[in-house]
Amino acid sequence: MSQAARLRGLKPDWLRDPKVWRTEVLAGLVVALALIPEAISFSIIAGVDPTIGLFASFTMAVVISVVGGRRAMISAATGAVALVIAPLNREHGLGYLIAAVVLAGVFQIVLGALGVAKLMRFVPRSVMVGFVNALAVLIFMAQVPEMRDVPWAVYPLITGGLALMVFFPKVTRVIPAPLVSIVILTVITVAAGIAVPTVGDKGALPSSLPVPGLPDVPFTMDTLTTIAPYALAMALVGLMESLMTAKLVDDITDTHSSKTRESIGQGIANIVTGFFGGMGGCAMIGQTMINVKVSGARTRLSTFLAGAFLMVLCIVFGPVVSDIPMAALVAVMIMVSFATFDWHSIAPKTLRRMPAGEITVMVVTVACVVATHNLAVGVVAGTITAMVVFAKRVAHLAEVTAVTDPDGTTVVYRVTGELFFASSNDLVGRFDYAGDPAEVVIDLSSAHIWDASSVAALDAIETKYAQRGKAVEITGLNGPSARLHGKLSGELTADH
Repeated sequence: MSQAARLRGLKPDWLRDPKVWRTEVLAGLVVALALIPEAISFSIIAGVDPTIGLFASFTMAVVISVVGGRRAMISAATGAVALVIAPLNREHGLGYLIAAVVLAGVFQIVLGALGVAKLMRFVPRSVMVGFVNALAVLIFMAQVPEMRDVPWAVYPLITGGLALMVFFPKVTRVIPAPLVSIVILTVITVAAGIAVPTVGDKGALPSSLPVPGLPDVPFTMDTLTTIAPYALAMALVGLMESLMTAKLVDDITDTHSSKTRESIGQGIANIVTGFFGGMGGCAMIGQTMINVKVSGARTRLSTFLAGAFLMVLCIVFGPVVSDIPMAALVAVMIMVSFATFDWHSIAPKTLRRMPAGEITVMVVTVACVVATHNLAVGVVAGTITAMVVFAKRVAHLAEVTAVTDPDGTTVVYRVTGELFFASSNDLVGRFDYAGDPAEVVIDLSSAHIWDASSVAALDAIETKYAQRGKAVEITGLNGPSARLHGKLSGELTADH
């Protein structure tokens, strides 16, 4: 390979292909436009000035585009983070909130380095489907207030915006349909003088770039103990939402991402955001869907430009951006909601084939997210439900069959299946202690011992036979089971 060819291979896709460059630039612009009202809304939830949320969205997107582990994913100020830190701001003020953001970033770096991302393997597919569907529901529900008690003109504008996004891609995909929809609806409302809610009605846009500085708090142990619980909660919620979003983007783009790098990257982005006076954040699934699924972006450039364009739009084109009708952005988010929802998962054909336990897990995940407006709560509840369903299912697979020798002196119990706390609790009652002969063999060649509960159950069985003067021999243990049994047998009761 020549030197020139090697250099071409080192260039990112957006530098090698003009089409990719155009897609990434336009995607970044659409996301930036959609970020403005969202960031302002989340600032209101957190109880801070709108500029705090906008600054956070700018720094989060720009920093994560460099240090993050998932290309094309958008990180910014989010509702989940706003809900966690709002009480701290309300009780102690903005300085403590900023300090908590920085500490949350430190926690995320530590958790990332400790391998918290590996826990994602324990999130079942049914929880993932529930997460996606709940997210789509939340995105739609967030638009409902924008459609209540508004001038009648809002409804035809939303309808027109949706129609543009459905039919414009049939004409050309060179320009993202959401961008076309936003521009056309803005031109119509301004030119015709239609009085409808606009982005400017949400709050004032910043007129200058954020300036770095230290949080305005006393650097004492009392401050640390005050902010630490909020910082840890923010770190966990932010990581869970970011890692779930990264996994979703992996599936959509059929590519792999580094979850450990993403975890550490989220921490770095939050530390930088805190020092620039932002309210912190994490991956934004709605804006990520606009970027990846609707606009077709695939590189870090779109993420960087989403943050960069956000500040340019606010500072340079503030008056123009303020005139964008909220109806245009509502239409975009409704389209994102419908595109995000996994319609196949609720099709009658799918539901008929799906095990009841899987459907239950999906429903629990969706219900918890919609009820709490917290994606992390839904994921935890869904995963716990899935574990219970799995444990119950596997527990029924443990079987015990008895065969007595023709001479009647020995009985062999053959145990089949997985022995753990859920299945071993019933194990003790499966033996005929009074009626069995003097010699009892328990054959575990088709079983596996997983925990101390199973060893304790086997000890209890041996004890019950010993009380009747009968001998028990346990055979067929595989290597791991034999080691666990040898280590714990006889050690689990106080009177051993």
